[in-house]
Amino acid sequence: MAETLLSENNFASKNGYELDDRQEILACAAGNLAAGAVGCCPVNGSISRTSMNEQYGGKTQVVSITAGLTMAVVLIGATGFIEYLPVPVLTAIVISALMNVVETHLAVRLFKVSRNEFYIFIAAGIGVLFLGTIYGVVIGILLSFVAVILRATNPPRSFRGMIPGKEVYYDLERNRFAYPIKHVIIYRFSENLFFANIKVLVSDIENSIKEDTKAVILDASAINSLDITAADALEMLAASLKKRGIKFYITEHSREVNDQMRKLGIGHLIKEGAVRRTILAALHDAGGIEQPCPLDIPEEDLEKLKRREYFSLPAEEENTLEEFAWAFGDDAVKEIEKRVLSIVKQIHEITDLEKLSEEGIEEKLEFWNSLGALDEDELLRRMELHLDDLPSDVKENKKLVIELIERRRRKLRDRLLKEHPEIVEHIEERRERLERRLEKQNPDAVKRLKHWKDEEF
Repeated sequence: MAETLLSENNFASKNGYELDDRQEILACAAGNLAAGAVGCCPVNGSISRTSMNEQYGGKTQVVSITAGLTMAVVLIGATGFIEYLPVPVLTAIVISALMNVVETHLAVRLFKVSRNEFYIFIAAGIGVLFLGTIYGVVIGILLSFVAVILRATNPPRSFRGMIPGKEVYYDLERNRFAYPIKHVIIYRFSENLFFANIKVLVSDIENSIKEDTKAVILDASAINSLDITAADALEMLAASLKKRGIKFYITEHSREVNDQMRKLGIGHLIKEGAVRRTILAALHDAGGIEQPCPLDIPEEDLEKLKRREYFSLPAEEENTLEEFAWAFGDDAVKEIEKRVLSIVKQIHEITDLEKLSEEGIEEKLEFWNSLGALDEDELLRRMELHLDDLPSDVKENKKLVIELIERRRRKLRDRLLKEHPEIVEHIEERRERLERRLEKQNPDAVKRLKHWKDEEF
């Protein structure tokens, strides 16, 4: 049954149709009851027949009816012919039908992204080859359960802080310009709490406490359930911190977790104020901490902030487009360049030069609207460095393209003056830093553009 369901779901996913596992189990049960009544072989799904059906474009049960009728005719009148077919011929037919089912591309993909899942894939494959399909499936299922348990016992978790001037809480380890709030520990645990991982949470918090710690805030936004062992551990942790004069808060979780806490006997934490809806509410209760929160910033970084050198980093290390930095990490700069080249490619498609207007480009490149002003300003600058990649008829009108870019910049500046006048000065400083980075990344393009602008303007 496990083999049948796995293959059925695989084909359903590949071909985009829905599958009801209960209905499939019921159908197999009915088939086996009927088979048992007349002494037939056990009934289950056939991977090889389904694969062959898919190869020849079968879409309905008419295929199975036709195959059944054909098989009846063969059994009645052609068994003498089949008797002389060697087994390797029959094996070749099955192997040919299964060629499209063997997912070698999946093995390559798993090797690149998840070694643990790749090893499970190989173990299940070896189990099928040497022990049979059922044993291979059982091996894969058991190893998958082990992998899930291991991930649950060592889940993603992080300590959180804030970047000066922003109101979001960032991972301190992944954001070098995020700093912890003074006297406060914000800890995010990204897994449901149960007996096998609660010790990890308690240990992390205990090891992070300093002499000046006044509050510990558990960001439970990724926690959807807890068992009785986890509930007891949270209760003991809260009591231990209270004895040391440290306030403990559980925040950002769904109300279902509150219901579970009451059922598990730690509802008193809610009544005592240890459960708050948001981190900000917990900060207010911890000691009237309000935005902007006081951050624990080292002296050397504080000096950079005062000199407005906060974002002055080498080009290889800095991820300036926030969405790209969040999504691509260390590859952010490469991805920015890919996006710029994508813009250039789309401009190739504008055959009528009269349509090459600011409005026309904006309409063509709809994703601009999803970028922040600072991010778009950098993207525009990078576009200028790729003018030589434009089609020849557009390249001859570099002046027009640059004027469009400058017009867009002015519109951004006007919008910022209206909405956020306090950061307009920061744009100019950021442009200077961007120029220094671009000169390191692509010095030839910067020189060519500067030389051309000097001659043209």
